[in-house]
Amino acid sequence: MSLEITKLTARIGARVSGVDVTRPLAPEEAAGIREALNVHKALVLDARGLDDAGQQAFARHFGDLTTAHPTVGAVDGAPNVLPVDSERGRANHWHTDVTFVVNPPQATSLRSLTVPAYGGETLIANAGAAYRDLPEPLRRLADTLWAEHTNDYDYAVPEEDVDEERAAQRARFTSIKYRTAHPVVRVHPLTGERGLFIGGFAQRVVGLSAGESRKILDLLQSYVTRPENVLRHRWSENELVLFDNRITQHYAVDNYDGLPRRLHRVTVAGDVPVGLEGKESYAIEGDASHYTPVAA
Repeated sequence: MSLEITKLTARIGARVSGVDVTRPLAPEEAAGIREALNVHKALVLDARGLDDAGQQAFARHFGDLTTAHPTVGAVDGAPNVLPVDSERGRANHWHTDVTFVVNPPQATSLRSLTVPAYGGETLIANAGAAYRDLPEPLRRLADTLWAEHTNDYDYAVPEEDVDEERAAQRARFTSIKYRTAHPVVRVHPLTGERGLFIGGFAQRVVGLSAGESRKILDLLQSYVTRPENVLRHRWSENELVLFDNRITQHYAVDNYDGLPRRLHRVTVAGDVPVGLEGKESYAIEGDASHYTPVAA
C-alpha cells in the first residue's frame, strides 16, 4: 500500500497521499484512512476528478450515509449531498455537525467546488486534546455534566441584519424542532478517547439555568478553540476534507467579502453517543429517523 500520512499540526490534521479517491478503495486503504482519522481527527485528500457520486462512494467505505440534513434541502438528484453554499448562509460559529439529533454523524466529508481568491478557510478543532487540557477540577466537573443540544440556535444577530432571505433560511432550519441530551464528555467508540462534546448547538447544561449553563459551556468551549488545538485549512479547488465528527468541532470563517464559496458535504451515519458511565444520549424532542440510520 502506498498510503502516505503527513501531519499538518502537532495536535490535529494530516494530509493523505498515495490514494486515488475516484475509485473504490482497497480494504487496506480504507482501514489505513480510518486509522489516520482516529489519530489525526481531520484528513486532507486530493479530490481531482471526484464528483458527487464519487464522494458518496468514498464516504460509504466508513458506514451508511445520512441524507443531506434533517431540515435543509439536498443537491438536486443527490439526496445524500448537502450544498454548503455562501449564497445559502454561512456557518460561522463553532459546532459539531447535527448534534441536535440523538445520533449525529460519525464523520463528515467536505469537497471544494468553488473557492474564493482569499479567505473562506475552515477551522477544525480537536475536542479530545481540549479535554486533556482541562485542569483536573474542571475535568471532574465536565465528566458529570450533560447538555441539551437544539437546532433552535441563538444566532444573536441584530434584527436589522436579518433580511427576508435569512429569515426564510432560519425558518427552514428550524422547521422541525430538535432537542437532545448528550454527555458533555463523550467516549469515542473506536478509540476509547474522551472528548468534549459541546459546540454551538449545546444551549443548556441539564439541571442548570440558561445563565449558569452559558458560563460553564463558554469556559469549556474556550479549551476546544485554543489555537494549539485548531487546524486552519485554506481551501484549494478539488480537495476533500474528512473529519471525525465524534471528537471535533469546526467553523467556516466568513472573511471573503461575499465572493462565491461552494462545498459539497456528505456525512456518515453515527452511533448514539455514550458518556463515561455508559449512559446513552436521549432525544427530548424531534424524530430524525428520516435523516439517519443508527450505526452499529
